[in-house]
Amino acid sequence: MRLFVTTVLSLGSVAIAAVPGFDISHYQSSVDFAAAYGSGARFVIIKATEGTTYIDPSFSSHYSGATSAGLIRGGYHFAHPDSSSGVDQAKYFLAHGGGWSKDGITLPGMLDLEGDCAGLSASAMVSWIKDFSDTYYGSTGRYPLLYTNPSWWSSCTGGSNAFINTNPLVLARYSSSAGTPPGGWPYYTIWQFNDAYQYGGDSDTFNGEFSSLQKLASG
Repeated sequence: MRLFVTTVLSLGSVAIAAVPGFDISHYQSSVDFAAAYGSGARFVIIKATEGTTYIDPSFSSHYSGATSAGLIRGGYHFAHPDSSSGVDQAKYFLAHGGGWSKDGITLPGMLDLEGDCAGLSASAMVSWIKDFSDTYYGSTGRYPLLYTNPSWWSSCTGGSNAFINTNPLVLARYSSSAGTPPGGWPYYTIWQFNDAYQYGGDSDTFNGEFSSLQKLASG
């Protein structure tokens, strides 16, 4: 799905429409979801799994709390390309909270790509990501979000543009500006711009109006 940036005129200047959000894991043992919603946040991405052996112990409680607060929510999987195949890790993610349902409040799952290149060549890494993505799509009918930063994408995939027409980009860049997205993506869908958030986790922003965020959740 392609979500295009919507511009709005405000006080005579051009502003980019955006929706606040955040992402969390068990490192945030207590999250005030209602307060986050009250401050303007409308979505949260919650760690579910790693590899094929780890389930985040706070995932279920975080997911329930986010749902009760009225937030659009989804799970994410921390990739370990060195330990098992993309197919197996996608199946593990799907089996432990990472699935998608067309209820209007669930984001497609997110694949978290960071760290080192796991000893894989760029072509092997692209194949690994594609195996994960295609497996997820085969089960849900949605392609997963891909979380990465420009340095990792350049080093570990060779700057591949293989996913720009299928997978929404979640860009990690801690700066006052998102800069140029990696891999030929014309824009980011979500930007993680700070590793701190008032109510726990990292600060994110969705690139568009709230109605576009709802479309991302609803398919």
